[in-house]
Amino acid sequence: MAKIIASKGVAGKTLTLAMAMITSAFLSSCAAPGDYRPELFAASANEPYTLAAGDRLRIIVFGQESLSNTYSVDGAGRIAMPLIGSVPVQGRTVPDVEHEIAAQLRNGFIREPRISVEVEAFRPFFVLGEVTNAGQYPYVEAMTVRTAVAIAGGFGPRGYQGAVDVTRVVDGYPVTGRVPLDTPIRPGDTITVRERIF
Repeated sequence: MAKIIASKGVAGKTLTLAMAMITSAFLSSCAAPGDYRPELFAASANEPYTLAAGDRLRIIVFGQESLSNTYSVDGAGRIAMPLIGSVPVQGRTVPDVEHEIAAQLRNGFIREPRISVEVEAFRPFFVLGEVTNAGQYPYVEAMTVRTAVAIAGGFGPRGYQGAVDVTRVVDGYPVTGRVPLDTPIRPGDTITVRERIF
């Protein structure tokens, strides 16, 4: 009789454990996905801007009018300049690019080059999902998710207005996070407005 009671106790514990696992799985499926990392967005928002395809640079080489021009970053993350040819800029900051161009010009072309680089136009951002006009839009400094959605015509009738998903390249990898509407966005971000459940 004792064996039967013991086995019933084990069965009860197993059933309780199984129910707990099912409940946990159900609750986690209702919550935001576990791979979402909104804390990375706050950190990356304060990091220096790094260049990528789609950015347009205004480069001035003082005293060298033929080299001073606007250069677009191509799909390979490079710009093409007279004399020095292809310059890799993908993932680099503006000061890094200034030093790189100066170093290449110093190598047999100009004795003491003075370079100024600024971003003339940032790469676009994208708005997808439940908005009036999904698509690609030019980036303007100091934008938030709220202003980006407004530029896309605002939320659609079924759009969830509590938070959105933002995908951003962080350390070379795309990361997605569910963030509030006042979150700053950066060039190249993709904002996805989800459909509301009710």
